[in-house]
Amino acid sequence: MPGKPDVSKRAGRPDGMYSYCRVVGCSQPARAGTTKGLDRRFCRRHADHHSRHGSAYKRSFSANDLVRYRRIVRRWLKGHVNDRWVANAVDRVNGLYAQAGPFEEAFRLAGLPPKERARKAWARFRDAGVAPERVVESWLVIELAVRLDPQPDGDREFKRVQGAKLIHRLASGSHKRWEREPMLNSGHKQAGPKTIVTELHKYPHSRGKVLRYIGADMEGACSLVVSSHLPELLSAANGEDA
Repeated sequence: MPGKPDVSKRAGRPDGMYSYCRVVGCSQPARAGTTKGLDRRFCRRHADHHSRHGSAYKRSFSANDLVRYRRIVRRWLKGHVNDRWVANAVDRVNGLYAQAGPFEEAFRLAGLPPKERARKAWARFRDAGVAPERVVESWLVIELAVRLDPQPDGDREFKRVQGAKLIHRLASGSHKRWEREPMLNSGHKQAGPKTIVTELHKYPHSRGKVLRYIGADMEGACSLVVSSHLPELLSAANGEDA
């Protein structure tokens, strides 16, 4: 494209204004202050951490971290099956499924822009039979985990990535398996019962902009149930602690 800056040349000229990573205590320069990138905020290590977790310093919640919140949310949802805001969230997730288009195998997604890969992820969740209620549950679990974290990262990006990672685990890849009989050099089938098994397993990376788009979709779908009922859920969680 005429007039477009040469990214490689820009990356090759360190900028002294970005000689420190923004993470407190990190002694490394931001990548824009080196010859290895244009990131003005983080060094290579913290940029990679941010891409994976939605935070440059905080790790993702583990399954053990979320057990308690999942129990609270499931119990609450069972008592609010007919709640209009819960039904609204379920309808919105169904809308994401309906708009996702046809299912595409994970190994066919390379080269697509992140927003399109996020849309295809919803098709993957749909075809894997992930119930819309499970998506709503996952977002409410993350809402509680973030709000009640004693050392929280309050950035919306962190919450979105955590929500996306939670449902990403439910339908994370594509798997193919083929069986064929071995052939002799002459082209005839080899004697014996043995077959050759070929398997292909492809898992989309759980990182980057795709997670941000999926998380934003979850947040939008559950926005009304959160605004209407989050205090009630927090009270339920605090009451369990009492």
